[in-house]
Amino acid sequence: MAKMVDRIKVAMSVPDRIRNIAICAHIDHGKTTFSDNLLAGAGMMSEELAGKARTLDFHEDEAERGITIDSAAVSMVHSVEDTEYLINLIDTPGHVDFGGDVTRAMRAVDGAITLICASEGVMPQTETVLRQALREKVKPVLFINKVDRLIKELQLTPQQMQERFVKQIANVNKMISGLVGNDSWNVSVADGTVAFGSAFHNWALSLPYMQKNGITFKEIIDAYNTDDDDGYKVLAKKAPLADVVLNMVVEHHPNPRQAQEYRVPKLWQGDLESTEGKALVGCDPTGRTYFVVTKVVVDPQAGEIAAGRLFGGTMRKGEQVFCNLAGQSGRVQQIFVYNGAKREIVDDVPCGNIIGVAGLKHAKPGETVTSGGPAEPFEKITHIFDPVVSKAIEAAKPADLPKLIEVLHQVEKEDPTVKIEINEETGEHLMHGMGELHLEIIENRIKTEKGVDVKTSPPIVVYREGITRKSNEAEGKSPNKHNRLYFIVEPLEDNISEAIQTGKLSSGRIKKKDPALIEILRELGMETKVAQKVKGIYEGNMFIDGTRGIVQINEIMEMCLDMFEDVMRAGPLAREPCVNVKVTLVDCKLHEDAIHRGPAQMYPTVREGIRSAIMDAKPILYEPLQVTRIEGPNDYVGEMSKLVNGRRGQLLDMQQEGVITIVTAKMPVGELFGWSNDLRGSTGGRGSSSLVSQTFERLPMELQEKVRQKIITRKGLSENQLGA
Repeated sequence: MAKMVDRIKVAMSVPDRIRNIAICAHIDHGKTTFSDNLLAGAGMMSEELAGKARTLDFHEDEAERGITIDSAAVSMVHSVEDTEYLINLIDTPGHVDFGGDVTRAMRAVDGAITLICASEGVMPQTETVLRQALREKVKPVLFINKVDRLIKELQLTPQQMQERFVKQIANVNKMISGLVGNDSWNVSVADGTVAFGSAFHNWALSLPYMQKNGITFKEIIDAYNTDDDDGYKVLAKKAPLADVVLNMVVEHHPNPRQAQEYRVPKLWQGDLESTEGKALVGCDPTGRTYFVVTKVVVDPQAGEIAAGRLFGGTMRKGEQVFCNLAGQSGRVQQIFVYNGAKREIVDDVPCGNIIGVAGLKHAKPGETVTSGGPAEPFEKITHIFDPVVSKAIEAAKPADLPKLIEVLHQVEKEDPTVKIEINEETGEHLMHGMGELHLEIIENRIKTEKGVDVKTSPPIVVYREGITRKSNEAEGKSPNKHNRLYFIVEPLEDNISEAIQTGKLSSGRIKKKDPALIEILRELGMETKVAQKVKGIYEGNMFIDGTRGIVQINEIMEMCLDMFEDVMRAGPLAREPCVNVKVTLVDCKLHEDAIHRGPAQMYPTVREGIRSAIMDAKPILYEPLQVTRIEGPNDYVGEMSKLVNGRRGQLLDMQQEGVITIVTAKMPVGELFGWSNDLRGSTGGRGSSSLVSQTFERLPMELQEKVRQKIITRKGLSENQLGA
């Protein structure tokens, strides 16, 4: 193995020879089997085991359920015409509940192999992962997997297979050009950015490979139509999957230097003309260290290991670094390069690589770690879906409580799509996750891997609070009566709200005038003078400073934003998060002496003012809805429709494809508990479903008060506390 590490070390220091890639696809389209093949091709596992070992699924629950839950990183060396290239590969999950892992992996890589199943084609999750990749400016290539199924199961002719491929490639390109805004990143068979094959049978083909090696499509069909059961093994020797795919990666994916030219301006808001800006864009190993953490793993021996992408400078063992979001310093104790479940220790690594670092105990995924003290961090990693299901969790033995709190903080670091809420007053601990399965996995890992026996409540749905009209001016008075702030709230315009969701408008506080942000807001129909006054965007809500001529306004703005975020996290109706609320500070009367307008005076004033304005704007609850794609045999269409209607669902579309009917339905998350069991039960075990998208819509009026009372009772709140 030492030899492999030496080869990795050599390739690591030449940016032109590095490719950072991820595999992304819908669940069960064969990603992990595919990555096994790539590892076998790089000599890291036996070819017999490839496709069966699932090397990158090294948690017990992954092997048990047959799905990938965590992204896994591996570095390998691939030769093209005697030049050795370092391929840093991340295998990502396909199940929607673990989509957060995909988003974070995309920050670390420059290229994505989008995998689709030849018989199923583009699926909802394919679109989601592709959207996540393109949002991070990650360039896609396409691999059409499970081609053997078209030959053996569906027995298609070469002509029919070709028609199917053309249609699937067109579908992928339609998504890419829709998300990129042009067709410059579209994939095509002719230029070699599309390959097809069978990961299970270890072969693949692309047009350049076929031309170079004189292989025809007829040979593939003949290999499967021989009497010999292992006819396809000849293909695996003639066209090994690893060679074909990794050649495509080397040829068509950018190296870090090329990628950072266009990725850094999108992901980093700092001054691109500064010395460090130029070093980042140019991927300069002599520049300042910039390391973006995309994953934290707690290892029993090495402690917490922060894995991620080194965008700038050189990471050295023993170096003093600064975690910008946490505002804490740390020291690099060890640096690792990845090799599946194993890690190899190295002393220093230049930028452009994916590495692990031990010693950064304050680093969470999304953290920007820099040398030389504080710096402008990289843009926050935003996830496409929000956590919508919660469970209360408690230690089975009271003596385990301190350990549980420590473990919950660890869990939040390891998977930032899990939000942990520890309420010191009530002693209640809440885990918010993406879905039932997500929370079930986390709970299971707390018990088995972390060794804490826990009890959890039945799943709880997370609602949102919104408003239906513009409020009158509401006043907030400070406890000492010397300061008064006046607020108006109104619903945020739909197109602005959509721009925040899609990432076109990035969240955060706006400290200085940002011409790019102002331009986007103007395009969305906001007046220039209002756009210039936007001070903060938080969780889909906006804060605007509409005051004029107030001398001390800048001194209180950070406090106003603190409490704006506080109220948006827990609204006045039922202490649920707010969504699509635009808060404008219209006027204020402030005491001249700064001592009389400190946090103790300003915090209650802002909170009271915003809450009163929201209560005047006819607040309502929004419930999470999921658009779901349901597949089942044609004979069970009636059962599937009945199931959807019985859960307050709405049928959006129904299409027949051969013996299968595909139903698209929109259903409230609150009605989805136990859904997969019921679906299997009513379709003779043959139905399956996957999430397409998630939205929040107004809860029907007749349920508003009933649900609100339920939430208040569960949280142990009184009407007096809500008004406070």
